Amino acid sequence: MRYAVVIENAGANYSAYVPDLPGCVATGATLPEVEERIREAIEFHLEGMREDGCAIPEPGSHVEYVDVA
Repeated sequence: MRYAVVIENAGANYSAYVPDLPGCVATGATLPEVEERIREAIEFHLEGMREDGCAIPEPGSHVEYVDVA
């Protein structure tokens, strides 16, 4: 599966979350670190959902950049 991830500059670090998986978040000091941590967080989140017998949500968020003048 391929989930959309939002990564934000939080000043001293970066934070990331997955819109299709509420509660799935991660932080890191650098972009590569937060990307690695959110990937691990998604895997852990999905594993927990499976163990709890919850349905795994299909990716549904769409990400697009919009240019403005």
